[in-house]
Amino acid sequence: MIMTIAIRHAILRANAAFLLAASTGGFTSDVRGIFFGLGPVARVVAEAPHAGIGFIEAHGLAFILGILMWQAEPSRGWHLTAVAIHVLLGTANVIFWQLFIASDMLTVGYVTTALHGLFVVLQMSAAVTAGRLTAIPIRFP
Repeated sequence: MIMTIAIRHAILRANAAFLLAASTGGFTSDVRGIFFGLGPVARVVAEAPHAGIGFIEAHGLAFILGILMWQAEPSRGWHLTAVAIHVLLGTANVIFWQLFIASDMLTVGYVTTALHGLFVVLQMSAAVTAGRLTAIPIRFP
């Protein structure tokens, strides 16, 4: 497959859309569970609502990163940044998988973790291609 600038830009935009949607859903679920005792997160934070700070921070930062990814140029640096974002978030999902079990949100865990993995692969491919394209000298007569 030829990885054009347009394709790399589309990958960044799809990445951004995923981060924005998932973080909005997560943040909404966090607020409902932490402050109102509603929804699946409520089961997890019922005994320690102050632990919700990590939920709020993680989903808030993912939203901010989604905004940045939406505006990002399809450069090697941005693709590698996206790889790092998804390695962090996907690894956290795996390490804390018990959270998805305790909150009865296994489907959310499977979907988001799989998409984090997919974006690691797509963004790494885009980064490699972007690096190759910028290393080719262009000579004009």
